[in-house]
Amino acid sequence: MNDPSPSAFFPAEDIPAGRCNETVILIHGLWTPALVCAPHSHWLKKRGYRTRRFGYHSVRASLSENAAQLQSFVAQTDAEIIHLVGHSLGGLLILEMLFNTADPRLRRAVLLGTPCHDSYCGRQLIDLPLLPSLLGKSTMEWLSRGPDSTALRHAEVEVGVLAGTRSVGLGRVVPDLPLPNDGLVVVDETRLVGATDFITLPVAHSEMLFSPQCAEQIAFFLASGRFEHRGVE
Repeated sequence: MNDPSPSAFFPAEDIPAGRCNETVILIHGLWTPALVCAPHSHWLKKRGYRTRRFGYHSVRASLSENAAQLQSFVAQTDAEIIHLVGHSLGGLLILEMLFNTADPRLRRAVLLGTPCHDSYCGRQLIDLPLLPSLLGKSTMEWLSRGPDSTALRHAEVEVGVLAGTRSVGLGRVVPDLPLPNDGLVVVDETRLVGATDFITLPVAHSEMLFSPQCAEQIAFFLASGRFEHRGVE
């Protein structure tokens, strides 16, 4: 995949560069392999970061089990500073891990389309035959806890939340999915109490994985602890 062109939102010279002593761990979402994080891994390496992709069983293993594996993966990562980037369910793994423990090397995390608050689509789908099995143990464990069960415990880790507003995807077949949404996750569902910053972009849920706009915002947040809001409606 080609490198993203300079952002239309702000000049390239304003974009902070990464440092080789910082490693970014990328975590995929439901039904996808770690390979889907390759574009963001490539772009972050261009910024000077080292990257690792964490793969896990999004269907067969529970949220607690996957979060424990992520914790071990972080512990085995040789880096002075570690950042986390999680897409959708991957963001929930990050929050689950941070709620139970925190490595002192963890600095910042970006959640992409993560339903921190609740999931309208998920709760509609679990009532259909066979869907609970397809949604998997991790999603079902999280939904069983009820709305607002996700929390951020370790304030020393700065968390940025990015939500999409392009309503294209599976959610279009779910009746009355509230707007705005990214085609699967409602914007209001992504809001996290205690997050350092929040931003919306005109991208769909899966588009976040290969969006140059998202790549720019991830890089900005990892470098500065904030998103670049200039030029973004």
